[in-house]
Amino acid sequence: MKVRDYECDLQGIVNNANYQHYTEHARHEFLCEQGVSFANLHERGIDVVVARITLNYKAPLRSGDEFLVRSTVKKDGVKYVFRQDIIRLSDNRLACRVEVVNAVLVNGTLTGECPELDRLLED
Repeated sequence: MKVRDYECDLQGIVNNANYQHYTEHARHEFLCEQGVSFANLHERGIDVVVARITLNYKAPLRSGDEFLVRSTVKKDGVKYVFRQDIIRLSDNRLACRVEVVNAVLVNGTLTGECPELDRLLED
């Protein structure tokens, strides 16, 4: 991805809230590439919802910077945890490390099971 001008604040760096947008987009793309669709899950009564996000800012991104988001997923009890690193491509520097803890609701009831996400853990 590439930082757009309007994502930056007066200091000329990416506004902190935009890092969440980057990682959310990357999670959705990651899941789509693995054949997992949030829309399809929702239609079946399965909702993967964010319970907590922790962001650790390491180095700023600026307008025009290209970056990638590396994503992995693991299971911790009933939670699915995505770890995502935003890497600035010009120097391969870690810009932000993000941990996203997700809960799974099936027809509105908390559960620890989502076969589609469990399949990702095997890969």
